[in-house]
Amino acid sequence: MRDRDEAGRPRNARPRDEYGRPLPRGAAGVPRVPDDYAPGARQALDEARGLLAAERPFHAHEVLEARWKTGPSDERELWQGLAQICVGLTHVQRGNLPGAAALLTRGSARLGAYGSRQPYGLDLRALALATDRLTADIDAGEVDASDAITTVLEHLHEG
Repeated sequence: MRDRDEAGRPRNARPRDEYGRPLPRGAAGVPRVPDDYAPGARQALDEARGLLAAERPFHAHEVLEARWKTGPSDERELWQGLAQICVGLTHVQRGNLPGAAALLTRGSARLGAYGSRQPYGLDLRALALATDRLTADIDAGEVDASDAITTVLEHLHEG
């Protein structure tokens, strides 16, 4: 049974490994993003970059998801797209290539909706294209998790 708060919303009480996989209760896991975390936009981007640099895309996803859930509603597609790309990278790490391709595609599509706009200085068009190339690499069976993470990280910097 999943842990829930007093309002009945699911909570992330189980410890996780470095790839975000659940561990048995009571096991030592890596630090998690608190359920009530509400980072600012720049803070979320900086933390996500740091986590990607440490090859922890699941945890980067948690930070970006926290921003999507607490940030302005008109930025929902941005943060959700970035979070989906990080979950796609998590699936690459775990060897779930069909799941990776699906999430990378969804994340890229959300970013594509921004056209040439560059919120927070991010070149979303370049990131979406790089993500599409990663999906093509997955389809060709030529993807490496570290290289995929590096590709996204290179495009997550302000342009």
